[in-house]
Amino acid sequence: MSYLNDLFFGVYPYIAGAVFIIASWIRYDREQFTWRAGSSQMLNSKGFRRASNLFHVGVLAIFFGHLVGLLTPHALYAPFMSAGTKQMIAIIVGGTAGLACWVGALMLLKRRLGDARVRATSTKADIFILVLLFIQVSLGLLTIPFALGHLDGGVMLLLADWAQGLVTFQADAASHLLTVGIVYKLHIFVGLTMFVVFPFTRMVHIWSVPVKYLARNYQVVRQR
Repeated sequence: MSYLNDLFFGVYPYIAGAVFIIASWIRYDREQFTWRAGSSQMLNSKGFRRASNLFHVGVLAIFFGHLVGLLTPHALYAPFMSAGTKQMIAIIVGGTAGLACWVGALMLLKRRLGDARVRATSTKADIFILVLLFIQVSLGLLTIPFALGHLDGGVMLLLADWAQGLVTFQADAASHLLTVGIVYKLHIFVGLTMFVVFPFTRMVHIWSVPVKYLARNYQVVRQR
């Protein structure tokens, strides 16, 4: 089991990261015309805005919550916040964002599979990544009951030590996950797999943050 733990959580993260960066770069260089969100709103806008807003707001909150929560060294917040308090904040904020994202993803998945016009224009990759996102958010929500069972913050510290060990290239980073529950490991594995499939799906549009949109001139539209 130690070998598999090292493989999945010590080696696989670097493979996923390499595929994420290199394949995204190659796709942008060779297939820029496929670099788009591929929105289907014009095919059927009923309920789309609500579902999309719930999903995207939830995803953004989850992403930055994980980023700050996992990569902030314990020493920085220890003087004014215990690990247990941090874990409770993560449960409340992450649970709220996760629930919003879960509902949005379910609505989008139901729309993509149930609407004939949207389904006809969907690729296998479109459906696959939406299903994978739904599974990932579901796994994240399933970690909450386990986290409520041990509010001392011990598991959160192990997860943070693992993430920080990876970004600092520590050889024993995977050892921090040996004792964590299977639901956490599944959540991490699916999350890493999302980085692997990212460059081959519509998710690449995340790279194209519309920063220039905020500074561009207004578009004048005249009525007849």
